[in-house]
This record gives sequence, structure tokens and C-alpha cells, in this order.
Amino acid sequence: MGLPMPTPGQPRIQDDPIVEAVGLQKRFGSTWALRGIDLAIQQGTIYGLLGPNGAGKTTAVRILATLLRPDGGSARVGGFDVAREPEKVRPLIGLTGQYAAVDEQLTGQENLLLIARLLELSRRDARRRVGELLERFDLVEAGGRPLKTYSGGMRRRLDVAASLIGRPRVLFLDEPTTGLDPRARAQVWRLARGLVADGATVLLTTQYLEEADQLATELAVLDHGQVIEHGTPAALKARVGGQTLDIRPVERVRLDAVATIVAQVTGAIPTQGGDGGMVSVPVDGRLAGTRTLAEVARRLDEAGIPVTEAGLRLTSLDEVFLTLTGHPTKTTKGER
Repeated sequence: MGLPMPTPGQPRIQDDPIVEAVGLQKRFGSTWALRGIDLAIQQGTIYGLLGPNGAGKTTAVRILATLLRPDGGSARVGGFDVAREPEKVRPLIGLTGQYAAVDEQLTGQENLLLIARLLELSRRDARRRVGELLERFDLVEAGGRPLKTYSGGMRRRLDVAASLIGRPRVLFLDEPTTGLDPRARAQVWRLARGLVADGATVLLTTQYLEEADQLATELAVLDHGQVIEHGTPAALKARVGGQTLDIRPVERVRLDAVATIVAQVTGAIPTQGGDGGMVSVPVDGRLAGTRTLAEVARRLDEAGIPVTEAGLRLTSLDEVFLTLTGHPTKTTKGER
């Protein structure tokens, strides 16, 4: 008996997306990696695929990059079907995987020249393009050194540079900051923003919630091979988590008094979060939150309690993901 068909994903979005997937399915043996996902990515944006290991992010990228054939559904890049017209899709795309796809023994410049020649650039055009990319990614001085002398951040920059040699319209960044330190991660973030500023479209897969929040114009949350929610980071926060009222008094000894006032105004029991110097309580509705904040501020003033922080915030992506899936982004399952 065959496997049951998965339930289709989100509704199809129109407006001629540069990357589109409709009911995309993939299984490995008896395991569904993708259970009918739909994606629509507009040109000139950073679209994030967010999910834990095993959610199906890499499988989706490999299908869109023509490295895997789907078992059901369809996908198009630049108007071309990835399964039926892979030879037309490949000139439009670049791919940077989770680990740097470079030769340890070659220099940075030699790695880029090799890829340029494989892409059938002339020797003259290859050298010019490699020079441009080494300068753009701040690798001119390191270009003559073997890859084994590069730091993790330098390797990642070189890998992204390699994926741009063919001037792709769409760049797939599959967990590009895995294993990088905060400084190197920030460098990759700047690169991604720069690519979009130059007119490219970026599909970013990540399990780092901060990364998705910082970079993605829109994102889809994947779990167990399905799109369980999609939208802008701000919209997801507002839709799933509402708002939180945070009050931090100048004097810690006034915490109980602040908590009492907040409880009286909201009718809810507040918590003390972070370092214990903050009183927080969830508030439903934007207008209700504004009125609540104003009333709490008035009562604090009447009570003579000065504060260093008082405001409303949207729930974090961490809280959104936990609400949607029931578990954090990082799991011990192998990625598919």
C-alpha cells in the first residue's frame, strides 16, 4: 500500500513571483520530507524558510536548485519549471550550501577562477569577474592564500562570492551562518542585504530566529515538511502573540508595588522576566495595549514610582515558533 497523500500547503499567491512552488512533495523511503508546500517569492526580496533541523528546508532548496526531482507538485524559477526545464533554471540561480564548497589546497582566487571557467567564461572575463568579487567581498589581500589559512567567515564570504560568478537572479543561501561567530554572521547579513539592493532575490534557510527577524522581508515557518504559517516577521508576531507590556522601575524594591498596579489595571498576574528587574504581562489588542500602558503610567506617576523602561513590544519570533510548533527551532533530528 502506498503512502497517504500529504495535505496541500498554503494558498497560492499570484503577482508573478520569481520563485514559486505549488503543492511541492518529496519523500525518502517511507519518510515525507515535504508534504505539499506552497511558496511565492517576489523579486528583489529576502524570503526566509524558518524551521528546525528535519523540517524540510534543505530539501526544498535542493528541488528549487534542480538538484532533486519532486515526487509531486511543481516549482518554477524565473518562469521555468525546475523539473522539466532545469537547463533554463540553472543560469538564473546561485547556491551556497551549509558548508563551504571550496578546495582547501587552492587559493581563494584559484577557486573562483576554476568556477568561472567551468561556467564557460573566457580567461579574460573570468579574471575580471574574479577581481570584482574579491574586491567586493574584501578578499583581495587573502586571494593569493590557500583556503586552509582562511577563517570561517572568510570561507563563507568566498563561498557566497563563488555563487555570484554567474550573476544569478536568484541566490539560495542554505543556512549560510552555521558555525560562524557573531562578527562573521553580521558580515554575511550585510552581504545578503547588499545583494538585494543590487536587484537579486535571496531565499534564506535558517534555524536562527534572530537571523530571520533581521533579514527576511517575508518568511514561511516549516515543520515536519509543511508550511504551518507565513507572512512578514512583524505580522507573525502580531498574529500569534499579541503584545507584552514591560515596566522596569528605577528601584528594585518597588517591583512588588509595580506588579500590584499592573495587575489591578490588566486583571492578569504579571511576571518578573530577564534579570528580575522587569514586570511583564501579556496584553491583547493594539488599542487595548495603548490604553493599558497609559493607565499604568498614570498610576505609577500618582504612586511616585519612577521607571527606566515602560512600553509595549510584539512577541519575539522565538515565542511565535514555540507557539506554532510546540518546540524550539533547534532539534537533534538530521536535516532534510
